[in-house]
Amino acid sequence: MSMTPEQVDAMFKRVFEDHHEGRIVLELMIQRFAKNACTVGGIDAILTTYKQAGAREVLDHVVNRINRANGVQADPNDQEE
Repeated sequence: MSMTPEQVDAMFKRVFEDHHEGRIVLELMIQRFAKNACTVGGIDAILTTYKQAGAREVLDHVVNRINRANGVQADPNDQEE
């Protein structure tokens, strides 16, 4: 199935913003995966920060899709890959 970027954005909006349970799921994912950088612990802190950044990237992707569906383009260089 091939979808345009606009169709994918609209789908993310329907699932994570318009649907009640989707909003709950997104909030739970944000609570679990949106963490600040770890600043204490040397190399372990760096590795933890990289791991957290990877999880955060998924959340950012979902939120960016929802924002684009709502007409918000936070970064003009943020294009679908």
